[in-house]
Amino acid sequence: MPPACLPSLPAGSPLPDAHLHANLYALGAIALWATLASLGVSLSHVPPFLLTGLALVIGSIPAWPLARQWRVPPGTLALGVYGLFGFHFLLFIALRLAPPVEANLVNYLWPLFIVVLAPVLLPGLRVRPVHLAAALLGFSGAAIAILGSNTSGQALAWSWGYVPAVGSALIWATYSLLTRRVAPFPTAAVGLFGLLSGLLSLVCHLLLEPDTTLTVRDGVLIALMGLGPLGAAFYLWDRALKRGDTRHIGILSYLTPLASTALLMAVSGRLFSWNIALAALLIIGAAVLGTRTR
Repeated sequence: MPPACLPSLPAGSPLPDAHLHANLYALGAIALWATLASLGVSLSHVPPFLLTGLALVIGSIPAWPLARQWRVPPGTLALGVYGLFGFHFLLFIALRLAPPVEANLVNYLWPLFIVVLAPVLLPGLRVRPVHLAAALLGFSGAAIAILGSNTSGQALAWSWGYVPAVGSALIWATYSLLTRRVAPFPTAAVGLFGLLSGLLSLVCHLLLEPDTTLTVRDGVLIALMGLGPLGAAFYLWDRALKRGDTRHIGILSYLTPLASTALLMAVSGRLFSWNIALAALLIIGAAVLGTRTR
């Protein structure tokens, strides 16, 4: 069941005793998102819009009993669909047009965008040099984790697919920040965002993708994806954003590509390499540096 909504906090930095709880909620979302790549590999034969649509609809199910809390202003609803559907729509376009590993790396600019755009979209916050340094350090760790795991041997080359990858990152960053600017809404309303975004994804499947027959195993894995990284993670993320410092949460988010890559290597039976160790040092260092600053 998604957590109950908390009242929106002032535009400035949250109270100190809220930081720990917010960071824990963010880490919970990050842990769930870390499983997405491994689940995605197991379901790589399923068309992406079909996969995302089904998972998002399933992820909205725990919020159905709280449907009375779905009454949100049209602008808030549009923001939610903009975030959940727009992010995945542009990401899938990027993955089709650009090399997937590199497109995934470009997409992981979103934590950096959160840190940089926080003072622009949230009055009362400002980015200090140490925050920016921590964000850049985290992105360096993400780059090493992702590119170092690429065994294709292909050099990084320009592709127009990187443009929608950047757009996808901007959408998730601005969605995450703007949820603090709209009128307070219950966390349960994220279920409505996911439901509508999932239905839009299924429409894209019908228009753009071939018919596919799913097995029982596919259904189980899609349910796990929906209840985890494309479901509960969004509720935890919303709770973290309502209570925490977006600059710190953005820096912590670089743990996602590290944990995702490490888990993917473990599931595939590959040995951990130097890039994972170095990436871990950089990202953990960035997280410690960023979250210990005010």
